[in-house]
Amino acid sequence: MNYDSFKWINKSEHTIDGDKITIQAPTITDYFNSPVPENGKFNEPVVNAPFFYTEIEGDFVIKVKVKPNFESNFDAACIMVIQDDYTWIKAAFEKTDFATAAVVSVVTDKISDDANGCNINGDSVWLQVARVGENFAIHYSLDGETYEMVRVFYLKTDKVLKVGIEAQSPTGKGGPREFSGLSIERKTIKNLRAGA
Repeated sequence: MNYDSFKWINKSEHTIDGDKITIQAPTITDYFNSPVPENGKFNEPVVNAPFFYTEIEGDFVIKVKVKPNFESNFDAACIMVIQDDYTWIKAAFEKTDFATAAVVSVVTDKISDDANGCNINGDSVWLQVARVGENFAIHYSLDGETYEMVRVFYLKTDKVLKVGIEAQSPTGKGGPREFSGLSIERKTIKNLRAGA
């Protein structure tokens, strides 16, 4: 993977060693806009986690193996697809507040939703996000070969989006998030549900 076209939002300490990227998630960092109002009002979105991305026009498939090195609740390593602070997608391997490690998906259209997917036994997993027009799919894989669907959804977006990886620690002191085998293909998959 060539990273010459990649840029940063909220740049953090990082290393690139072959196909492995390690990003330091700083303390109290996230991308989230809570669907639960406080005192009758929605908060402004939190958008302070480091995001390493390239811009992609049209359909694509991004996949990467993530190892978050969990410590605190909501520590995660993520794929993100971002239009702006109010329109974005997150596929995460996350330490949940239910004492599990799970594939979690968040879709933000002004306000975020928050959906815990299946629990994972192990410290790493493959994540994938695919776009076909204004339809998107999130998948995960235990071996990098066979992918299972997390969700398929519609989100009205621009033709050009920021696509990449994010490291977060919303409640903790931060730590290293490892990404390996990152690939981004500009292609249109035939079956969004199957992810291929």
